[in-house]
Amino acid sequence: MRFFIELSYNGKAYHGWQNQPNAISVQEVLEKALSTLLNTDIAIMGAGRTDAGVHASQMFAHFDYDGDFKSIDIVYKLNSFLPKDIAVADVFKVQSDIHARFHATERTYHYKISTSKNVFDYDFAYQVQLPIDVEAMNEACKILFKYKDFQCFSKSNTDVKTYNCDIKEAYWTKQNEQLIFTITADRFLRNMVRAIVGTMLNVGLGKMKPETLHAIIASKNRSEAGFSVPAHGLYLVKIAYPETIRVHS
Repeated sequence: MRFFIELSYNGKAYHGWQNQPNAISVQEVLEKALSTLLNTDIAIMGAGRTDAGVHASQMFAHFDYDGDFKSIDIVYKLNSFLPKDIAVADVFKVQSDIHARFHATERTYHYKISTSKNVFDYDFAYQVQLPIDVEAMNEACKILFKYKDFQCFSKSNTDVKTYNCDIKEAYWTKQNEQLIFTITADRFLRNMVRAIVGTMLNVGLGKMKPETLHAIIASKNRSEAGFSVPAHGLYLVKIAYPETIRVHS
């Protein structure tokens, strides 16, 4: 039987989601906890691959297991096995052919920028204490909807077959002393959100006009886009699936 896990994690201590040969990952810690709890080797597949230092307030992964258990019991026990920076919210049965990565229909990220020096969020938001034109950045956001190919924002030497992404929403909001970028798409390229934010910041800081984004995207060249902002301000916040994936007992 196939099960989904819904979890969140503080990415500061981890070298990303995916297993690494010489570094600790969220996937590795979760697999070890599940394998110990269920007394058998458990392999899990995540809905995506967050980079080192990136956080997730909602992540999904699937695993196969022949036994059964009460969801509330396994959530409680898993959380007691896991370190304080990984939390499981739910475990539920899905149809056997459902894949956490390939059946996800949308993913939403937030990027947080602190506009004043804040001793409590320097690990969780990028600190930029310069005047930022949010209106200009939102003008640049509108340009993203006119395109599908975002190779210019993709990390080089990646193994993807297509650079096409369908961006559903992209906008900046101000909440007290933070600027928050929200972006939703059917899929994202490696480093894409951080490269978009860096390019947007060049607009917000007056280093380029919003309409320059047209030429950057058309170039398909990563070096034409802005810098990649630090990972610690990035959060995977939502992953959407069809309602039909869940098996109701």
